[in-house]
Amino acid sequence: MAETQAILDQKQQIFDRWAPSYDWILPSVFYQAVHQRLLEYVTFPPEPHVLDLGCGTGRLLRRLAAEVSNLSGVGLDLSAEMLAQAQEKTQKRDRLQFLSGRSDAIPLEDKTFDSVFCTISFLHYPDPQAVMGEVARVLKPEGIFYLADYVPSEFLGVPQQGWLTSPFGLRFYDRAMRQKLADGSGLICRAHQYLLGPIMLTLFQRV
Repeated sequence: MAETQAILDQKQQIFDRWAPSYDWILPSVFYQAVHQRLLEYVTFPPEPHVLDLGCGTGRLLRRLAAEVSNLSGVGLDLSAEMLAQAQEKTQKRDRLQFLSGRSDAIPLEDKTFDSVFCTISFLHYPDPQAVMGEVARVLKPEGIFYLADYVPSEFLGVPQQGWLTSPFGLRFYDRAMRQKLADGSGLICRAHQYLLGPIMLTLFQRV
């Protein structure tokens, strides 16, 4: 537990420092392109209520709100500076909220959201199984979890040995690993789709 908190504290400090320049450096351009591709696979019920895990500066939520006029949403992030940027840049404050919190202990009620999104932040989570359980808890029945993240082993055509981990504490999950995470969490793995380069989208549905 202490080790998990130490990892999260370190990552929070990194993203706090990154926040002021996050939206105008090269990774942000790539993330925006991923978001554009992601929207091709997203379906919503009437008046959708959505959650974005690791929302950063709120770009994805603002894009979803611009696309769907009656969408409301919550962005969750550990970084206070990222959340400050999100609040400053968001005009639709009646429809979008931003909260501080951990993805493995989401501070929100059960069966709240029609959809949950996690784009290129899952690789940072030290307890992915707990995150999956929390996503299942806050999703409404038959709600969809859109997980988009790197799968370098499949993209490069090399075997993945166990939980492939980078020197920077990032963890990557191939199809089999994503399926394993879904098993027992109350989620069913429905489909996989490459979005851009090594970024794979997996659609999970709450039982």
